Amino acid sequence: SNNFFLQATVFGYPVSIFFIVVNEFCERFSYYGMRAVLVLYFKYFLGWDDDFATTIYHTFVALCYLTPILGAIVADSWLGKFKTIVYLSIVYALGQVIMAVSAIHDITDTNRDGTPDNMTFHVALSMVGLVLIALGTGGIKPCVAAFGGDQFEDHQEKQRSTFFSIFYLSINAGSLLSTVITPILRAQECGIHVPQKCYPLAFGVPAALMVVALIVFIVGSGMYNKTAPQGNILVKVCKCIGFAIKNRFQHRSPQYPKRSHWMDWAEEKYDKLLIAQVKMVLKVLFLYIPLPMFWALFDQQGSRWTLQATTMDGDFGILIIQPDQMQTVNPILILILVPIMDSVIYPLISKCKLNFSPLKRMTVGMFLAALAFVAAGLVQIQIDQTLPQFPSDTVSQAKFINMLDRKLPIRAGANNFTLDPFTVLCQNYYLNFEDSFQLNVNYSNNFVLSLSEGNRSTVVIIQDGPTPRPLTVSTTARLGLNPTERTFFLSAPRHFILYVSYIHARGTSVALIAVFLVRAAYRIKDNAGKECLYTQSLGFGSSYTLIIKPTFQFGQNCTESIQPVMDISPNSFHMAWQIPQYFLITAGEVVFSVTGLEFSYSQAPSNMKSVLQAGWLLTVAVGNIIVLIVAEAATLSEQWAEYILFASLLILVCIIFAFMAYFYTYIDPTKIEAQFAHNDDDEKKRKSTFSGC
Repeated sequence: SNNFFLQATVFGYPVSIFFIVVNEFCERFSYYGMRAVLVLYFKYFLGWDDDFATTIYHTFVALCYLTPILGAIVADSWLGKFKTIVYLSIVYALGQVIMAVSAIHDITDTNRDGTPDNMTFHVALSMVGLVLIALGTGGIKPCVAAFGGDQFEDHQEKQRSTFFSIFYLSINAGSLLSTVITPILRAQECGIHVPQKCYPLAFGVPAALMVVALIVFIVGSGMYNKTAPQGNILVKVCKCIGFAIKNRFQHRSPQYPKRSHWMDWAEEKYDKLLIAQVKMVLKVLFLYIPLPMFWALFDQQGSRWTLQATTMDGDFGILIIQPDQMQTVNPILILILVPIMDSVIYPLISKCKLNFSPLKRMTVGMFLAALAFVAAGLVQIQIDQTLPQFPSDTVSQAKFINMLDRKLPIRAGANNFTLDPFTVLCQNYYLNFEDSFQLNVNYSNNFVLSLSEGNRSTVVIIQDGPTPRPLTVSTTARLGLNPTERTFFLSAPRHFILYVSYIHARGTSVALIAVFLVRAAYRIKDNAGKECLYTQSLGFGSSYTLIIKPTFQFGQNCTESIQPVMDISPNSFHMAWQIPQYFLITAGEVVFSVTGLEFSYSQAPSNMKSVLQAGWLLTVAVGNIIVLIVAEAATLSEQWAEYILFASLLILVCIIFAFMAYFYTYIDPTKIEAQFAHNDDDEKKRKSTFSGC
């Protein structure tokens, strides 16, 4: 019966590949879904600043691209592809589950204020989860596609190539769907005591899909064609190179005759065909040296560009786009641009008799990515003009609200002003203070106020017995939850203040939580069951203080006694302005990435493809390492300057690559291999002739 399953086909395809395609779709959904919300989880849940969140994000991505080399060696030399995929998928699913658990704020929220009290626990759990995910996703990455290819017989060449097209389509479909869905899940609210942004759900759904991927893969077990591990070619290549270097070093004195290529020093131990194949691989790998710079820019879509979107307005009229959903522009454009490039652009260029060789395409791809970062820099300059000026680490800012029913003359430090009843000192205006300061209210009451540095505070002056006194509240600390609908109880007609904000407040010293709706509703109740419903329109990034005056009465006109005071104005620069930079970087990816892999495979022997894939993935890992070096080392205070720095570095690398490409000569690996086979035949004939004599 096992044999029957192995031979079962649908439309000429082995049944087993359907399990592999479904598995790949679920796995990519799981990976990209988790990655889409990751940088916002770091910033808003763990409370890290932009630079540190970016650093950890790129460390994780780099790990995900380093581990495939490990996975390939384990599969080829020890466990075989099937067992490697199963074991590492278990590790992967476990990592995703740990990640989801790390995002549950209620675990350590002992005082039930909506903020975890033991952040170290959450950080430690999420780091363990990310390491397991990196091991899992990286380890199975090189195995799944190759395992799919193993399911076909030699005569099924056409079906095999169609399978790879469907396989890559399932990768893009998985990433596109998850990048749309997980930010929506994140924007929901969940929690036992104080509902917060639902990161556990945003990580939990990818975790569930990884479990589904694993089950689907195991169910197909009896139908797979499982090949035994045949040793890893990458290990063999490394040994051959190592031997050549060692041998060359041992024969460095002038008495030994020179050889035409340093790899020829491996001839004592390895056959000439393998040495020729390694030479071809090294020729391609040498061209890979400048490539990491492209990936350094490309992978910032999930970090810097997502953080940039948090300071923009995502209201598209018919739908509201979350900052982490902007990343979906990339897979959507890929699905549009790949067919356009293949069927329109490239044929047009060849009709114009232009030699648009693969290396020229890659150079153009790098140039387009650099342009994308120039566009991102220009967008950042526009955003910066709309951002509020937050205090530096040594300065505190304060605004003053008079909650009394009479005018109050006030002196705060060196500032003198008068506040009208139930008013604020200038809607969007804050005073700066470098140290603690003297506050004089109504000429008679003196107070010394010390505000937290690097933060904005609201100083509310209330009537306390016979005298007014100040009450300070930090308005730029994490304000807990921003309600879509919340209920508050008024136990007595007292001065009452609500803090409201909407979607990622802006600037570095602010960490407010996101709301999915543009209108927030507040129910104010008393113990007798009376209630007042107040609605407030909120813009992206805005923050409000709602003043409930002492004159507040329940009834039809209750909202007239509620006065909104804007602390931070809404984001005004629209998220649509990010589309040009996404278009440029995706166009760059299409001409760079697709061409790069095709070129690599055409310039090296077929048995060396896995070595080149390992080299290609290594360039992605190194690219991510470059980002975290620049993010930590380049202490640029302006974000636009960092974008321009990356664009300049890529232009420089682009020129170097163009120079290297100019001197590259294209080869035909099959011809070279045939030549060696021919030489071997001649050698055998010669030997037989001598023995005949």
